[in-house]
Amino acid sequence: MNDNGKIVAALLAGLAAGAALGILFAPEKGSDTRDKLSDSLKDLGDAIKERTAEQVEQFNDLKERLVSTIKSKVNKGEASVEEALEEHA
Repeated sequence: MNDNGKIVAALLAGLAAGAALGILFAPEKGSDTRDKLSDSLKDLGDAIKERTAEQVEQFNDLKERLVSTIKSKVNKGEASVEEALEEHA
């Protein structure tokens, strides 16, 4: 995980902890508190899923660029080898 990913993960964890503590210390009925906590955890889960999807998409883009670059280099190398063989034949 890169530094940006670590920062985002730490930020999300801090937000979840802060929200949970805020809800737990709020002067409301227990059922209301549990509902709010459940909603907060659901929102956190959604945020984590979204961030994971973004990271997977970035990884796939990087993979495609690397494969394209490698194929291009291999093709250039093959062309150079073929030229060299034709010159010495």
